[in-house]
Amino acid sequence: MEVKITKCIPERLKRPPDTMSGVIFGTQFTDHMFCMEWEDGIGWHQAEIKPYAPIMIEPSAMVLHYAQMSFEGLKAYHTDSGENVLFRPRENFKRMNRTSIRMCMPEIEIEEVLAALKKLLYLDSKWIPKEKGTSLYIRPAMIATEEAIGLKVSSKYLFFIILSPVGAYYSQGFNPVKIMVSDKYVRAVPGGVGNAKTGGNYAACTLAEKEAKEKGYTQVLWLDAVERSFIEEVGAMNIFFVIDGKIVTPQLTGSILPGITRMSVLELGKLWGLEVEERRISINEVLRGIENGSVSEVFGSGTAAVITPVGILSYKEEEYNIGDGHTGPMAIRFYEQLTGIQYGKEPDNFDWVELIT
Repeated sequence: MEVKITKCIPERLKRPPDTMSGVIFGTQFTDHMFCMEWEDGIGWHQAEIKPYAPIMIEPSAMVLHYAQMSFEGLKAYHTDSGENVLFRPRENFKRMNRTSIRMCMPEIEIEEVLAALKKLLYLDSKWIPKEKGTSLYIRPAMIATEEAIGLKVSSKYLFFIILSPVGAYYSQGFNPVKIMVSDKYVRAVPGGVGNAKTGGNYAACTLAEKEAKEKGYTQVLWLDAVERSFIEEVGAMNIFFVIDGKIVTPQLTGSILPGITRMSVLELGKLWGLEVEERRISINEVLRGIENGSVSEVFGSGTAAVITPVGILSYKEEEYNIGDGHTGPMAIRFYEQLTGIQYGKEPDNFDWVELIT
């Protein structure tokens, strides 16, 4: 794939933040973006890296009416040795292709898009922050652009990648968060699109998250849509429990997003010789375990925050305090190992890190 490069004129180049302190996650964007288009009978074409700018689509573009779209989230890191790297980027693009299949959208050529992403990152490399715990968030997305009102599969699509320098996802940093378990709303149903990274999944979460935040909670923990008993995931991350020393996470049933960080936690746990289980786990089992001490830790995993310790679960207006209120040793171990690999402090035994050249 030939990628045209149109550089931003010097007078319009923006200045990256001097520090990420005080910058709200995902609110500042770099000088350039990558775009390409797809159309029936033509395929992918017009691949271009160009100045960051508004996207022009028709009011009748099908994404605006039927939500046919997908997106991903990954990061670029500046290592201690002075290199800029990506963490498991192919896994994100593989997942994007799985979402595309579910949403009746065209698949991307992973190696070609990865090569284009590296060119974009090289061009905007000054935007990769160097402060501890910071990174450059990468947002690939695809939207249906055919001009038509009428439910069908679109014949045209726009794929784009934008970049945003970020610090900590949660304002409290790597400290336990408070999570509310939703027994009123559901996020996804079996046979639906819960395992696809598409906008509708996240729109479905917003009312419950709004109500949770009004009550002082950071996120919502979702239960299954059928029995409303078995734990699925948190709005922005997968969830893990340390039960009698075992690392337990809900099994993928088709209504849970298969997270890249989730996959990495499981692979690290197995490498370390820990007992790792993927199974159905009920909210009652977890609450009993918190009360009797068999559940010693709860933590989330996701690209944005990497590992997020959970200090309080709220269910049916009752709060359950996990452990002693501090971040547990297992969450610390996974966080330090994963971020250590990402920033070049720890050996990369899995070849997860890829150099941006």
